[in-house]
This record gives sequence, C-alpha cells and structure tokens, in this order.
Amino acid sequence: MAKVLYITANPKPVAESFSLRTGKAFLEEYQSSNPNDDVAHLDLYNMDIPMIDADVFSGWGKLAKGEDLSSEEKAKVERIAELTDEFVTADKYIFVTPFWNFFFPPKLKAYIDAICIAGKTFKYTENGPVGLLGGKRVVHIQARGGFYSEGPTKELEFGDRYLRTVLNFLGITDIQTVVSEGMAFDPSKAEGIVAKAIERAREVAKDFSK
Repeated sequence: MAKVLYITANPKPVAESFSLRTGKAFLEEYQSSNPNDDVAHLDLYNMDIPMIDADVFSGWGKLAKGEDLSSEEKAKVERIAELTDEFVTADKYIFVTPFWNFFFPPKLKAYIDAICIAGKTFKYTENGPVGLLGGKRVVHIQARGGFYSEGPTKELEFGDRYLRTVLNFLGITDIQTVVSEGMAFDPSKAEGIVAKAIERAREVAKDFSK
C-alpha cells in the first residue's frame, strides 16, 4: 500500500478549473486501480502554510541554541516540521496547478519552501547538496491558458520547469507532466483541449499505479 499526496493549488471549485477537472479524472482512475492506497488531499488554499519569515528564522536559530521559542515562533516552526514530515513519508505525489504569470500560485511556492529542509529532504555534503527522496514518483498536472510547450514562449514556462528543478534537487527524478494549454487563446476549443488532457491523465494514472 502506497501513501499518496494529492496536492492542489487552486482556489477555484473543481467545475471552474481546467487543472482540477483533469486532476480529478487522474485521481479517480488511479484510485480505481489502487483502492487500498492511502491518499491524502492537500488543498493548499485551505491549509495553514507558514511563510519563511522572521519568526521562522529566529525560531530555527533558537532551536539550534537550545533556547525557548516564542509562541509565534513555536507554532510556525512546528507546522513546517509537520508539513515536511508528511511529505517525507509519502511514496507518490500528484501536483495539480494552474499556470499564473509564467509560474504557479504562490501557495505552492510557500509549500515548497516549507518542505525544502536540510537534513530532512536534502543534505549538504563535501561534494554539494544531495537529495534524500530518491525512489519516489511525481505527476504534475497543469493547465495553461496560452501555449508554452514549444515556440518562442517556451522559455517563459517557469512552473513545471521550476517544480522539476526542486524535485530533482530533493532526489526525485521520476516525474511526468500532463498539460492542457491554449484554452484562453481559443475558448471555442477549450473543452476539446481539456478532454484530451483528461484522456492523457487517465493513461498516465495507469502507469502511475504500477
């Protein structure tokens, strides 16, 4: 039995989101083949995700010195530890995001900052940093209003590229991406584009089940 984190970063309801609709189809296909897997939905827009701020830095500093933390520092540091531990213990991850301003929503960046913790998800060595999460698997489902997979705008796609970079840094190299794009460019074709993405998502879900 695998532990799976289904991580969504979109404040819209499923019916109004191309990425969430595709993610829902993926998850349904996956769970039909893996009914006993432990799937936890992390809806980032409805979660407490501390920013890496002055309280966090001072809290970490005090922990290293064995000093007492303020209530604000303690709450934030402990919450980040909870998020990191949850991420470390999972076997598979499904990220579902829209494409906003060449990137993904800020809640996912905050979450990534919270789980990139030295000693837990990566470590420093004399030869440089080494990821500690090798052997885990990821699928990233993303919806983009324009076209960014090829052509001159390809260099403006920082969402999937950044996520892959971070995951590689953490030692995760088994990453698949399911993209729907161009829905805003030609709204009359939007449903057809998403239908193809959903079909692709179901195919990838079968492979992800293995």
